[in-house]
Amino acid sequence: RSVYDDQPNAHQRFMEKLDACIRNHDREIEKMCNFHHQGFVDAITELLKVRADAEKLKVQVTDTNRRLQDAGKEVIAQTEEIIRCRVQQRNITTVVEKLQLCLPVLEMYSKLKEQMNVKRYYSALKTMEQLENLYLPRVSQYRFCQIMIENLPKLREEIKEISMSDLKDFLESIRKHSDRIGETAMKQAQQQKTFSTTLQKQNSVNYGRNMRLGRSRILESKNEITLKRTFEDDDEHEDEVLTAQDLVDFSPVYRCLHIYSVLGDGEIFENYYRKQRRKQARLVLQPQSSMHETVEGYRRYFSQIVGFFVVEDHILHVTQGLVTRTYTDELWNMALSKIIAVLRTHSSYCSDPDLVLELKNLIVVFADTLQGYGFPVNRLFDLLFEIRDQYNETLLKKWSGLFRDIFEADNYSPIPVANEEEYKIVISKFPFQDPELDKQSFPKKLPMSQSVPQIYIQVKEFIYASLKFSESLHRSSTEIDDMLRKSTNLLLTRTLSSCLQNLIKKPHIGLTELVQIIINTTHLEQACKYLEDFISNITNISQVTVHTSRLYGLSTFKDARHAAEGEIYTKLNQKIDEFIQIADYDWTMSESDGRASGYLMDLINFLRSTFQVFTHLPGKVAQTACMSACQHLSTSLLQMLLDTELKQISMGAIQQFNLDVIQCELFASSEPVPGFQGDTLQLAFIDLRQLLDLFMVWDWSTYLADYGQATSKYLRVNPSTALTLLEKMKDSSKKNNIFAQFRKNDRDKQKLIETVVKQLRSLVNGMSQHT
Repeated sequence: RSVYDDQPNAHQRFMEKLDACIRNHDREIEKMCNFHHQGFVDAITELLKVRADAEKLKVQVTDTNRRLQDAGKEVIAQTEEIIRCRVQQRNITTVVEKLQLCLPVLEMYSKLKEQMNVKRYYSALKTMEQLENLYLPRVSQYRFCQIMIENLPKLREEIKEISMSDLKDFLESIRKHSDRIGETAMKQAQQQKTFSTTLQKQNSVNYGRNMRLGRSRILESKNEITLKRTFEDDDEHEDEVLTAQDLVDFSPVYRCLHIYSVLGDGEIFENYYRKQRRKQARLVLQPQSSMHETVEGYRRYFSQIVGFFVVEDHILHVTQGLVTRTYTDELWNMALSKIIAVLRTHSSYCSDPDLVLELKNLIVVFADTLQGYGFPVNRLFDLLFEIRDQYNETLLKKWSGLFRDIFEADNYSPIPVANEEEYKIVISKFPFQDPELDKQSFPKKLPMSQSVPQIYIQVKEFIYASLKFSESLHRSSTEIDDMLRKSTNLLLTRTLSSCLQNLIKKPHIGLTELVQIIINTTHLEQACKYLEDFISNITNISQVTVHTSRLYGLSTFKDARHAAEGEIYTKLNQKIDEFIQIADYDWTMSESDGRASGYLMDLINFLRSTFQVFTHLPGKVAQTACMSACQHLSTSLLQMLLDTELKQISMGAIQQFNLDVIQCELFASSEPVPGFQGDTLQLAFIDLRQLLDLFMVWDWSTYLADYGQATSKYLRVNPSTALTLLEKMKDSSKKNNIFAQFRKNDRDKQKLIETVVKQLRSLVNGMSQHT
């Protein structure tokens, strides 16, 4: 340590001590060698002796080894062969064991490929599942196994793509076949309904007894034929009932659903399917622009919709979760709103009642079909009530044309019947009863014209047509009865009434035609009760037990009759005006001709012949017409005297005018229309008579003295009227009597006229101030 510590002289002392230690060890070694030297020598001597023996032994061992090597060569060869065989055997055993593990995998993979080739995709997925979970884990260390594992996802995607392609083909197929599916479903529903209805009618013994016998027999025979045919058709086609499965192969959708469910993508598939079906629903619900033109357009539209929902209903019941009731209800509500909007729009274009009726029948079958599949259709029947109003409108338009044609073709003369057969034919068409006419012998005439039974028949046909729409609406007989009565009321109060009003206003309709129209409306009015009975019979509703609506025909025909009466009055007045216009008075004549004017005699003859035609009219109508004519004639004659363009009138003209008024009074007193009491008709000319008497007698003193008294002889003479006429006579006197101022009588008369004129003016002024 001191050496390392570098002490002074430390290294020298260390070396000295080391040398001393070495010398000590050498002495000890020498002592040890001296002690063992003899034993070493003895060992060497012994070893030299053994050396000779060792040489001998070596030769012997070498020889023995040679001989042993020669003998073991064959054994070694056999041993090596045994070793090689045992290695091969071990390898074979290992291969067999490994092949036993791999063969099932290969077999399953081969099976998978075969299933893919034959399109058994659902089985292929099951095989893939077994491979992944059971077989492949056993041989996962092999390369081919890794290749299989890498291929399985690709095969799954391939299966998904193929199944999705099949689903798209399926969706396209059902889109193409939906109309046929719907047509078949609607046909089956209609056959079922027809069969049930026919059975009900067949079992109702009293059905239709209240209808006419002939119609009842026809209906019964039709029912029997229909029932027989229904049974025959049912037996014939019992085994031929087609369903949606018969028309469309649903296996693609089942397969695709199972495949996606196995792959864990069931929700994706459901969403895709529903999305695509919604798109198809929108396409199905989109109608063609010309759908309203033919019934085939509506039929195809309904068939496609029915086919769509029949498929959805089938999917709903054969799959779990793909289509739910909530989904179908939502889809149906959407479709129903669209259908109603489409039908409301397109039906408004229909102007043919037959097409509207066929549309109604299609809607009923459409609704009944879908109702059979559990879809609510109440809104469709509500829509039918809207379409019913439109149907009634089209019927009203059609019947308006029919009524116009009937009125145009009518000759407006009583119906002649030559014998009993013709009479029975008429009363079979129209309920006419007249005991007085029955007593008359043939030939005879019925009071109404040919249009009356024709109108009556057409009203009944309208009721039948309206009834056709009310059938199959799932309404009670009472509601149907009420609908028929409302429709008939519209026909009477609007259509027929309008046709009658237009007919009455036509210029070619004369007084004779108007008289016949009044007679016709009277008989049609009386027939309204038979129409009510007719409606009750076909609906089987008693008017006694049920508060049914009444027909408004009474007011309709009364209004038409009043219009015709007013037109008669108007045309009579117009005719009178025509005669008045041809009057040719010489207002300056000095004296009358001594006979009435020719135009007036012609007018009176016309009135006599006209009022003879009025004998078939109700008494009040004829009397009113006669009174109106006389009053209008009196007014027209008075206006002729007071015409402002007439400046002067001579006394001779007054006398001639008086002769004409006398003829009018004689006509009134001859009772041209029976029923007037006393001189009622003559009072129409009382104003004229008193005015003319005043001027003929020149009784101004009496007139002025008694004016305003109830007992006045000239009570109906108005001062202004007398003043106007007197001034015209004064002007005439001045003009015609140039030398009148030289004759005292004429001067006195002129002064009297002036005096009367002044008094009359004062009376007129007093009346105006009082007013």
